[in-house]
Amino acid sequence: MAASRKSKKKAGHRSWAAGNAPVPGKHSGDIMSREKRSSVMSRIRSKDTGPEKVIVEALLEHGLEFEQHAADLPGKPDVLFRETGVAVFIDGDFWHGWRFPLWQHKLTSKWQAKIAGNRRRDQRNMRKLRRDGWRVIRIWEHQVEQNLEKCISRILSAVHL
Repeated sequence: MAASRKSKKKAGHRSWAAGNAPVPGKHSGDIMSREKRSSVMSRIRSKDTGPEKVIVEALLEHGLEFEQHAADLPGKPDVLFRETGVAVFIDGDFWHGWRFPLWQHKLTSKWQAKIAGNRRRDQRNMRKLRRDGWRVIRIWEHQVEQNLEKCISRILSAVHL
């Protein structure tokens, strides 16, 4: 793996309890002021995220041609191979709710509703794409961080079927 693609493991929402048990603890309130939270949230990107850039760079190194953020398809897939009918989503663990039932209790009701809504929307978009004949690949942020080669291999296998 190229040195530029190595990533550091993050702490926080992925420090899961063993055996699929809920994450211990409860929501203890926001530690930031309203203004600070607003500033932090305004810098969160919905496209061209770190994991997405890493995947795109690796796919380009393999000489693949693809589209990004195809607005004409449900969910605007992050990477799209029209000729082979493959749509790839590269989802952030928090925003798309990876293993959400294990940690949702740590959020305020507002954020529980937001993440749950994101998950419903993601499922709806994937169902629509599959119904229309697309092969959908979903890659999670932690998968990119832990094993980029495996993520790329999944995409290559789907594209070269």
